[in-house]
Amino acid sequence: MSAASGLKPILAGRNEEKIRALAEQYGFEYRIFDLNDPAAVDKGLEGILVALHTAGPFIHTARPMMEACLRKRVHYLDITGEIDVFEMAHSFDTAAREAGILLMSGAGFDVVPTDCAALYLKNKLPDATHLRLAFASIGGGLSHGTALTMAEGLGQPGAERRNGRIVAVRLGKHTWTLPADDRTVFTMSIPWGDVSTAWYSTGIPNIITFTQTNPRSHRMLNFQFLFNWLLRTEFMKNRLRNRIHSRPAGPSAKRRAKAKSIVWGEASNAAGAKASVRLTLPEGYTLTALTSLLIVQKVLAGNAPKGFQTPAMAYGADLIMEVDGVIREEGLGVLCVKMGLKFEASSPMPLISINFAA
Repeated sequence: MSAASGLKPILAGRNEEKIRALAEQYGFEYRIFDLNDPAAVDKGLEGILVALHTAGPFIHTARPMMEACLRKRVHYLDITGEIDVFEMAHSFDTAAREAGILLMSGAGFDVVPTDCAALYLKNKLPDATHLRLAFASIGGGLSHGTALTMAEGLGQPGAERRNGRIVAVRLGKHTWTLPADDRTVFTMSIPWGDVSTAWYSTGIPNIITFTQTNPRSHRMLNFQFLFNWLLRTEFMKNRLRNRIHSRPAGPSAKRRAKAKSIVWGEASNAAGAKASVRLTLPEGYTLTALTSLLIVQKVLAGNAPKGFQTPAMAYGADLIMEVDGVIREEGLGVLCVKMGLKFEASSPMPLISINFAA
């Protein structure tokens, strides 16, 4: 998509064989360095204005790249959805302002559409005290990066923001059933990135985030606490990593073209007033490429607010509307039930911490 957009990125990574092959395919320059070598990273960032970091799991890779961008005064973007990474990015706010750079995590599906929905609702209901955000993938799939990050979260609890503080809660503690065309989508609460970012974008003190699953899988979570100790072991994580590496790198272009994503948001205030919105979007894998490159283009054009920024903080609630094919509707949507039947979404998400890192 970089080539199609007219951009000429410099590709970078530690695997020279893979990076060289990709660079030669599109006629791009490339550089090879390892994030564990600060001097090599600094050299790799020479002459760079903005770095789009896409190597997850970001809980392991974001800090060395952020620190290098601060040293070299390079604008930093990534596509994480990990709460801990957003909180780490926020901790660098002062340093980023002093360095004169933009520091933005979550420039992809995590968290551009949900962040824009959150600020849109805040603008509609300025005194909102509670926010719920949900997303679903209809007919899509996961990338390697997403799956590997999920593997890191095996056996971990969920999270929500309560009275301004992030607190650990049982995974799937809350559920929310939502309309999507001729079906209903059953969603459960998960530790999505907006538990962190929506607070900075809106100041709403109570935030819960949801993703689709199926009711039977959700019921199984009642027993997961018995096995969390096992799920957290390197043995189980390595088994899952090996399975991930044995599969295709992500959904095919044909599958992505037929799939879509939906985001729902609802804000409420102390008096019980509510505002809600639904976004219909390209599927998450494609949307991550579109939004991250859109933000790169803004930075290259000189539109780069200094310091820690969420996508909506930097570019407003209408940022997502700059992506072709996005539909924004007031309300959560209307269910058009055919023959009295309701259908669950076709691609339920796994029962562990989710993020869409390409």
